[in-house]
Amino acid sequence: MNQGKPDDAGNRPMLELFRAEAEHQTAILTSGLLELERGKTAPQQLEMLMRAAHSLKGAARIVNLQTAVRVAHAMEDCFSLAQQGKLEIRRREADSLFRGIDLLGQITKHTEASIGPWEADHAEELRQYFDALASLSQARERPASGLAEPEVAGPLANKDRPPDSLPAPAFPPSPDSYARAIATRAYGDPERVVRLTTENLNRLLGLAGEAVVESRWLRPFADSLQRLNRHQAELADNLHDLRERLREEHLSEPAEYQLSELGRKAAECQRLLTDRIQELDAFERRSAFLSQRTYLEVLRMRMRPFGDSVRRFPRMVRDLARALDKEVRLEILGENTQVDRDILERLESPLAHLLRNAVDHGCEVRDQRLRAGKPPEGTIRVEARHSAGMLLVTVADDGAGVERERVRQAVVAKGLVSPEAAAGLTASELLDFLFLPGFTLKKEVTEISGRGVGLDVVRNMVRSVRGNLRASTQPGRGLRIQLQLPLTLSVLRALLVEVAGEPYAIPATRIARALKIRRDSLEFLEGRAHFRFGGQQVGLLTAHQVLDCGDPPAPGESVPVVVLGERNARYGLAVDRFLGERELVVQPLDARLGKVRDISAAALMEDGSPVLIVDVDDLIRSLETLVAEGPLTRIQRSSSELAAPKPKRILAVDDSLPVRELVRQILTSHGYLVDVAVDGVQAWHALRTGRYDLVVTDVDMPRLGGLELATLIKQDPRLKSVPVMIVSYKGCEEDRLRGLDAGADYYLTKGGFNDETLAQAVLDLIGEPDRSTAT
Repeated sequence: MNQGKPDDAGNRPMLELFRAEAEHQTAILTSGLLELERGKTAPQQLEMLMRAAHSLKGAARIVNLQTAVRVAHAMEDCFSLAQQGKLEIRRREADSLFRGIDLLGQITKHTEASIGPWEADHAEELRQYFDALASLSQARERPASGLAEPEVAGPLANKDRPPDSLPAPAFPPSPDSYARAIATRAYGDPERVVRLTTENLNRLLGLAGEAVVESRWLRPFADSLQRLNRHQAELADNLHDLRERLREEHLSEPAEYQLSELGRKAAECQRLLTDRIQELDAFERRSAFLSQRTYLEVLRMRMRPFGDSVRRFPRMVRDLARALDKEVRLEILGENTQVDRDILERLESPLAHLLRNAVDHGCEVRDQRLRAGKPPEGTIRVEARHSAGMLLVTVADDGAGVERERVRQAVVAKGLVSPEAAAGLTASELLDFLFLPGFTLKKEVTEISGRGVGLDVVRNMVRSVRGNLRASTQPGRGLRIQLQLPLTLSVLRALLVEVAGEPYAIPATRIARALKIRRDSLEFLEGRAHFRFGGQQVGLLTAHQVLDCGDPPAPGESVPVVVLGERNARYGLAVDRFLGERELVVQPLDARLGKVRDISAAALMEDGSPVLIVDVDDLIRSLETLVAEGPLTRIQRSSSELAAPKPKRILAVDDSLPVRELVRQILTSHGYLVDVAVDGVQAWHALRTGRYDLVVTDVDMPRLGGLELATLIKQDPRLKSVPVMIVSYKGCEEDRLRGLDAGADYYLTKGGFNDETLAQAVLDLIGEPDRSTAT
């Protein structure tokens, strides 16, 4: 039989089928060995393991990977001995057999042409493996009573025998029959299998999603026809009333006939319109139902069982627990829960981090568990289920849990919050710190954990798919972490907001709260608006400035605000108005655009108009940049502020908060608008993006001092006409001359600094403000 070269183009499907078969059979071997290791020995289990090894051996022979044939045959011999009662599979034996599974996993990545160099590089590892299994064969010298000694061939009998001398089945399967067998097991009838690339499936899902959106367009159209029908009915009633009144005036016969005909036609139009609306309603319902069914069917094609992504984890937990001298068992619930393949692929690494964390940090060693009245073996449970249109993946252990006071002390020690603020943190707020980059409770760094990276990876993954994360703990009872993820990345539940007449979509899972704040409840510090939310002070910024959409509209009695970010970095985003929640089909932006700042994707509304989807992480970074580097567009205290003429605007620059606030209060009380900056760099950025009538600056500041700032201003063609006042503790003539040489228009010493001198100096430089706008 000519099998051809497996790496030829015509035989590549055969290799793919072999690898799918190997993945399936090694998963059976892994789960079966874990059960045997726990002492759950049953004849059916050994039979299943032996069949898996035998199937792998035959599959490897088909693609001519003889090393895999030898490894699988050696494992098959061990299972045969176990069936005969001559070998008991415990930890030592399981370690050797797991080693064989690992080797098979490496071998299956190769072809007949590429396996040679790999065998040469791993010759010693292969020799040690076969020696280890050969040592297990000594069990044959202790035959169970009543059982005859079997004659065992293969690697256990003679590991140096060449692969070609291995016994072959009497009727070796053909490649075609092998392919048919694997396809039947994986997909059912192979004659009905169609191969689709992920790209084609994504396009198909996108089109199905668009069909859902288009079907929704019929509902507003039907509603508009209903309004037309009501107007038609009113018109008919008015026509009837007119006809009754005109009858009293003795109309001519032709006029009476025309009026009657007009009424008849109006009634006929209304009847036809009513019939068409009923037909349109029925069509709209059918269209919505069919498009939704189509979308769900295509979506189902993208789904894979949750178990596909967790097959390797029981083995990983077992090996990790052994390395830490612990006894830990992994339970997996909801293996058949269907998950979008994109979500599933991204889940694997975060789940691995959570499980390593649970084994290392969570589950105690045997003696500690016994003293705590727990079973000697720890349990980690992974569960996947659907709930309220979301995928919930939970990882929970029955270990010691997280001591909240340890977290509180670590938070303070790392300088993340003050001791006073830490004392008021709730349990959930404390657990949020575990997911910060570099945050860890371990004092020593090991190969497994201690660098504070794992949980940060989990949080970033959840954010990247627009999900949410929750953690809870009970001292002595374990830690529970739940990932709340969308069922698919192609559909997004979002809050629509309007900014400068355009709609924007903000993913609902990334919003802490959407609320309206009364304008008179806003607090102002350094000219910037703040509000109270969840017991903390939250800065309020306008979406107009962040998205570069011009000036905000005239304010009303309340401000629509979207609260974004975590507790330690939370911002309020002021928008023009809320448009409600929508379910949107996500459309990627053209790759030629590159990364669009603050935007992740787009979607289509029911009427076909586009809407941009906000990238919340990018937006928060933009908010942080605005706060750090420039003045913020001011949220007006009242509508009268915006309607009145704008007063002169001053930029106060000082690295001292008390000095900045004092200057702001003095100048504000005299009717000027005042923005602040903490150093020359922030001030320079503010000057390039805003308009100011005067700059009041200190001399000695970090990053960029007042003299250097004055020089930059006077050298800039656009800014050189802006007066600069230097306010400094340095009052000698030399310092004053240095300031004036740098371009300052006025030099004021802080020693003689008071309300009147500062106000008079400003008056001399830029004149009086508009008194009608004084606050």
